[in-house]
Amino acid sequence: MEFDAVRATEATVSWIREWFDKNGPGCNAIIGISGGKDSSIAAALCCKALGSDRVIGILMPNGEQSDIDMAKLLVDHLGIEHYVINIKAAFDGILEQMELAGIEIGKDSIINLPPRLRMSTLYAVGQSNNGRVVNTCNLSEDWVGYSTRYGDSVGDFSPMSCFTTAEMRAIGRVLGLPAVLIEKVPSDGLSGMTDEDKLGFTYEVLDRYIRTGEIDDPATKERIDSLHKKNLFKLRFMDCFKYDGVEVKAGE
Repeated sequence: MEFDAVRATEATVSWIREWFDKNGPGCNAIIGISGGKDSSIAAALCCKALGSDRVIGILMPNGEQSDIDMAKLLVDHLGIEHYVINIKAAFDGILEQMELAGIEIGKDSIINLPPRLRMSTLYAVGQSNNGRVVNTCNLSEDWVGYSTRYGDSVGDFSPMSCFTTAEMRAIGRVLGLPAVLIEKVPSDGLSGMTDEDKLGFTYEVLDRYIRTGEIDDPATKERIDSLHKKNLFKLRFMDCFKYDGVEVKAGE
């Protein structure tokens, strides 16, 4: 079935509006603005649903950010209130304290600490500005676990988690976003590699596999399936022990 970007955009906008009516009447949408397609499209969807006066963008460089001009382009294009909060002091402070404690700092700790600090920042801003935090992940990233748990993988509501990367770009075009934001090659901004370089396959291949089950290279299929299975824990609530020696009677 061909993807109807106009219908998908309208349905998502309606859902965001209804979600806020139930879960935060009059509240603001708080969104981290990276300058990439996902945060740009999520912000544009919220503006269409709530009005630009209820969307607050937070730019969170870790020291110097080479593409911060893209984030500024987005907030100027949408005309939303925004703040720049540099997380470098917090990032450096935690690493310094870990070193003083004698902890050998692994590469993954360095990569995943910034998105977790950014999410903490978004919630701090949200609590000071009557806000609800937007999750900006899409289906393609979620499918292979390309997010940081308790970092960019979380939020109060997730408007785009059922759309692939290609579908997101189509929605971005419907919303009239600048092409440079929609087509920007995604990267983590740390490794010097694109997301696709790190994953080992393109989003085009992944999107096709998700929607049709078709894939040409068996090795790529095996890698995608392995990543999907290994990262499913990121999409569910934490595992909880259920002790049969106690009962819950509240609400009966």
